[in-house]
Amino acid sequence: MKLAGLAATRYFARPEPERTGLLIFGADAMRVALRRQEVIAALIGPEGEAEMRLSRIPAADLRRDGAVLLDAVKAVGFFPGPRVAFLEDATDALAPAVEAAVAAWRPGDAQIVVTAGSLTAKSALRKVFEGHSNAYAIGIYDDPPSREEIEEVLKKAGLRDISQGAMTDLLALAKALDPGDFRQTVEKVALYKYGDASPLEPADVAACAPATLEAEVDDVLNIVAEGRAQELGLTMRRIEGQGVQPVQLAIAALRHFRALHFAASDPGGPGAGLQRMRPPVFGPRRDRMQRQAQAWGMFRLEEALKLLVETDLTLRSASRAPQMALLERALMRLAMMARR
Repeated sequence: MKLAGLAATRYFARPEPERTGLLIFGADAMRVALRRQEVIAALIGPEGEAEMRLSRIPAADLRRDGAVLLDAVKAVGFFPGPRVAFLEDATDALAPAVEAAVAAWRPGDAQIVVTAGSLTAKSALRKVFEGHSNAYAIGIYDDPPSREEIEEVLKKAGLRDISQGAMTDLLALAKALDPGDFRQTVEKVALYKYGDASPLEPADVAACAPATLEAEVDDVLNIVAEGRAQELGLTMRRIEGQGVQPVQLAIAALRHFRALHFAASDPGGPGAGLQRMRPPVFGPRRDRMQRQAQAWGMFRLEEALKLLVETDLTLRSASRAPQMALLERALMRLAMMARR
């Protein structure tokens, strides 16, 4: 039988131990691995592997010995409790051996869990599980996680009191990051909020979200975008002393002003534009960039981008002009533009 959507999400969290088996397949190996870990942990518990109630079978072993999966399914464990026979990275070439193990399964045997890469609708491996009345096949696709999936991740991390703004940022973050990176970020947020009874706020998410720019570079870009020209010289000396190269800073400036232009030209307004960016902008940083985009406006940001592109081309050319001085002059011009 096939499972999809909410039914599949719920099954991963609470699998049925009396089922014959489960096939998890998909192009994203990380997503498949995370779901496989979740379902096996739910079936055998945290001590299942230590108690030898999990049999791991690489696909290569099954190719060499077609009976190894059936043997694992029928083996009697030393410790009591449910058992799992896990076949990793299966292909259609192994479908006959898997089908034999599924056909021979009886109540009390180890549940069969199989993972595979992309499988077509005509896949022999899929037909083994989709055509069986007591087994499931679940496809893992690259669609962004649903709200229910995200709430399940948050619940497992111990995060329950979440403000609407923080949930909005987490939804955007889940779409921008790989599943493994998103789970790590949620765990980081949970540690950050450990012992704090207050609700999770956007500022907490922003503090733990993966950074896209170094803090010192961010300082320079905010000074320029907000027209604080009098602060630029000292900050440039500090960032130069840290070894930041002019071309590196020019690329960061282009990225920042392109983000502002994207936000300013969004039909839904700068806030909606920043939310739709990949990766999206979060919390206080989003609020700050929203104010910058509103202050500049789309047309002045186009002028700023033109100046930055010309400066970047000059930096990459054979010009003998001092590069940091050249870039500082361009940034000063932008800061003066922002003040007008």
